[in-house]
Amino acid sequence: MAETVPRAPDTARGLSRSLIRALEKPDKALLEGDLEWVAAPMHHLIGWGAPDYPPQLAIISTPPSILYVIGDPGHLLKTQLAIVGSRNPTPGGRELAGEFAAFAAGTGLGVTSGLAPGIDAAAHVGTLEAGGSINAVMATGPDRIYPKRHGDLAGRIAEQGALGVVAAPKSGSLITAGYAAAQGREVMAVPGSVRSPLSRGCHALIRDGATLIEQPSDILATLDTPLALELEPGNGRMPEQAGEADGEYGLLLGALGFSPVTADTLAARTGLTSQAVSSMLLLLELKGKIDALPGGRYARRRNG
Repeated sequence: MAETVPRAPDTARGLSRSLIRALEKPDKALLEGDLEWVAAPMHHLIGWGAPDYPPQLAIISTPPSILYVIGDPGHLLKTQLAIVGSRNPTPGGRELAGEFAAFAAGTGLGVTSGLAPGIDAAAHVGTLEAGGSINAVMATGPDRIYPKRHGDLAGRIAEQGALGVVAAPKSGSLITAGYAAAQGREVMAVPGSVRSPLSRGCHALIRDGATLIEQPSDILATLDTPLALELEPGNGRMPEQAGEADGEYGLLLGALGFSPVTADTLAARTGLTSQAVSSMLLLLELKGKIDALPGGRYARRRNG
């Protein structure tokens, strides 16, 4: 198998001499294992410059030479929102992560996180339950899931999206945010209680220039993208005029009317899931079609 290995690039391409020696004289046993891994169903090895290499990753200063992917690599090509945070969040923080992820998934954005306990796992679950495009970036090798208890979660992600290995083992949420800022990405942070030590990281990011966001719709305002206003959960387009509504949005608007009702009432009237209703209500509010009223109620705008 050694004859199939291409001539190793020199150190000018960023490879260490030890890595070059490993490429020139590969361990045959390890190489056979790698080939077996690539041959397995849903396993992919994507090199920099390949057609399915994520363009967002290709333009950073030091893109990974190779991506190991389990699942559908097409999910890596989507415009994505990364959600990362504490491994030991408050219950409220965990709920917010799931809500933000479900909202982003409902807009058509891909949602990416790191498979770690806490905020990462909550973001993954929120995305999965919303039926969105999902990616998990792992710090371990592609043959290991960490933590082990997330094996089932990883399997669900691979079926609905993709697992990818590109991260360094010691990277954390604040380091990730720092890299994002250095690469010119928009960094957003949700504030917490000033009395909680768990909030210090997010507050530090805000002091350093991250955009403070308090609700899911703030994501769209920060990104300044029309994407969410054009897509609906059923992959149909959201109409420009309320009177022309069709599909799930038409169903929701018809059930809403001009008398204030709760999201739970709308879910019961339409048969849609509570998460779908909540996501659609946020988009309709942003579009100026409905008003959010006290007591968690909603009503159509007569001029909307």
